[in-house]
Amino acid sequence: MFCKVTLFTISLALLAAAKPVERRVQGISIPLAKRSSLTREDGTFNHGKAIIQTVRTKNKHRQNLQNLERNLGPKAFNKGAEIKPLAVIPESLHRRQTESLTDDEHQSGMWFGPIDIGTPKQNFMIDFDTGSADLWVTSTSCTSSICSEKNKYKSSSSSSSAKKPGQFSILYGGGSTVSGPIYTDTGEYLLIRDNSRNLTTSTVTVAGVKVTNQTFSPVNTLSDSFKTQPIDGILGLAFPALSNLNADPFFTSAFKQGAVSQNEFSFKLASSDSSLFLGGRNSSLFTGSPEFYAVSSATGYWQIGKAAAFVGSKSVVSNFETVIDSGTTIIYGPPDAVRSFYSAVPGSKLFDSNQGLYSFPCSSVPSVSFSWGGKKWAISADNFNLGTTSVGSSTCVGAVAGKDLGLGDNVWLLGDSLLKNVYSIFSFKQNAIGFANLA
Repeated sequence: MFCKVTLFTISLALLAAAKPVERRVQGISIPLAKRSSLTREDGTFNHGKAIIQTVRTKNKHRQNLQNLERNLGPKAFNKGAEIKPLAVIPESLHRRQTESLTDDEHQSGMWFGPIDIGTPKQNFMIDFDTGSADLWVTSTSCTSSICSEKNKYKSSSSSSSAKKPGQFSILYGGGSTVSGPIYTDTGEYLLIRDNSRNLTTSTVTVAGVKVTNQTFSPVNTLSDSFKTQPIDGILGLAFPALSNLNADPFFTSAFKQGAVSQNEFSFKLASSDSSLFLGGRNSSLFTGSPEFYAVSSATGYWQIGKAAAFVGSKSVVSNFETVIDSGTTIIYGPPDAVRSFYSAVPGSKLFDSNQGLYSFPCSSVPSVSFSWGGKKWAISADNFNLGTTSVGSSTCVGAVAGKDLGLGDNVWLLGDSLLKNVYSIFSFKQNAIGFANLA
């Protein structure tokens, strides 16, 4: 089935070459894409794809907690956080994956675009993810059919490649793993590239985000859930505490090395003209002053507290923590809290008890918003409604699900169902997240 693909652009911070050294920020845009949503072209909810996304999301954060425990100890966990058992894809869906699962059902929400690694450069398509902290790509050592259509990193072809001790490994559902050795690539560059022009080394130092000695993993085994996805790897944008590699993530390295002038990045994630800005914010994409909320913990997540969820003008759940994760679409909350949320939605009922999904009358999509003590940030009807429960049905599935991911007793996970409604700023400088109205 044909998948809707929208253009997504990334803006990069530029370094001025004049003396004395002066940093200035200017955008370079390249086309990136957002793969299809959880709604099929016929308007129905893609239940199977949502289950696969939930399994991957749960296992990603299971791995994050394992990384956090190893890096900082369990004292860094949110209250009530625990490392859950590995989630698995149901056998019925797993059989379809290994046989002929369509690309429409394989694609989970991700924002992706090209990067280059090595000397000379090797090209990859990467998912940019605020909910993880590592960079990995497929390697030539991955010989399974899962990697057959991927771009693959070849360490022997890069003069700046250096192997490090240790092993990178993440478990996904269905007993599959992403794993491989650990490398740095040094010297010439690791950059996010402009796909519309032929960049040379001299151009890179002006127009690229140049990072040397970046730790990453060229993986030799790849989860089958990535087989038909359009990416060759993931670039995490969270804090170093979540790193499986126990190393600085790409953006942290970029700021430390002076490759970006501001220690923040920002997103516009929308149905069109989306962008990621590294090293600041693009003021032409939002109106008014951003409202900032302090990162509320040292968990390594982009986590902000004192949140409240509203249905209409009524606050239905309050004083909870929220992890902001661009790598997921569904909003996950503790089951009891989500039950309270939907109790305020007329006509809502439990749709899938295993996945914590609820339905509501399609004719009356609720007005949903979140607040962190100031402005209420609304989720549009299109972003809250994930599609009808079946062809011709008058009931639709909501984007908020009751699921315990192990993140803590009072912690929600908010993905792009929220982020597509705001301009979002992730500021290491202020240790805060900012939201603003889209222009």
